[in-house]
Amino acid sequence: MSDSLQAAVLGAGAWGTALALVLVERGHDVRLWSYESEVADTVQRTHRNPYLDGITMPDRLHATSDLISAVEGAQLVVSVSPSQVVRSVMREAAPHLERDAVVVSASKGIELGSLRRMDEVLSEELGAQMMEQFCVLSGPSFAHEVAQQAPTAVVVAGRSQEAAERVQSAFQTPWFRPYTNNDVIGVELGGALKNVIALAAGMTAGLGYPHNTTAALMTRGLAEMMRLGVALGARPATFYGLAGMGDLVLTCTGSLSRNRTVGYRLGQGESLEEILTDMKAVAEGVKTASAVRELARRHGVEMPIAEQVCAIVEEGRSPAEALQALMMRDPKPETWS
Repeated sequence: MSDSLQAAVLGAGAWGTALALVLVERGHDVRLWSYESEVADTVQRTHRNPYLDGITMPDRLHATSDLISAVEGAQLVVSVSPSQVVRSVMREAAPHLERDAVVVSASKGIELGSLRRMDEVLSEELGAQMMEQFCVLSGPSFAHEVAQQAPTAVVVAGRSQEAAERVQSAFQTPWFRPYTNNDVIGVELGGALKNVIALAAGMTAGLGYPHNTTAALMTRGLAEMMRLGVALGARPATFYGLAGMGDLVLTCTGSLSRNRTVGYRLGQGESLEEILTDMKAVAEGVKTASAVRELARRHGVEMPIAEQVCAIVEEGRSPAEALQALMMRDPKPETWS
């Protein structure tokens, strides 16, 4: 992969736009695809994106709502649509991708119904040959802070070390530092599962509980993430790194976290419907919670925090009742297996 690439970023939300900005600053020719034509038009005309307030885009970032023109000729394709539409977007894009293109998934979620991770979804849509060079990008990275060039570290996981290193090189700047990893399953699950725990962390804050409660919830949440990850073939150590603990800390404590914000407002007594109606961006954890619960049950993995989050967002249980249920579970030893 040469120093200067033709790249396509599929998904013009805050995170996709921030990644496009990293690639532009790295010197690549970048096309940013938006499903919403008005967003693409706004970026082209004003060099602003309503999903990334306060950030001015460089003139050389090209935005389009034409998916085919976005991907044609691209050597690097970054899939960063909301997880529940990744399949439909990539199915449409697949016939027009270069056969030797490197595809990177940066969406953090699990597909409802199929319970597939994003690498599994893309494998079904793109085929085995393209997946040889496939990578996942994840880690603690608020889009606004990346766009503001705050020093940030992420993980690029690929089954091919060569592919991971090529993507690492494509994204590395003085403020955006990717590390490589070969645990695709663990890195993907870390990015998806932490959103569910962040919902719970926001709820405890919304209920008015201080730092003790958040620390306990994050630590036990990490244990749940690791249990499910290991059951699905991930390495435990991955969850101690940037894609696990790093992203969990950020998403559970940072004020820019969408999932924590949804949880906080639930803890304050608002309904989920009014919260989601009020939000422009997607809080992946709301839908991922259901998929996580089903995966855990399918594999016989105990995930009490995820179970209670589902009871709140799907069945209307109050956050206060859910917290009490967690605290009054049968006494147990602290285990990490």
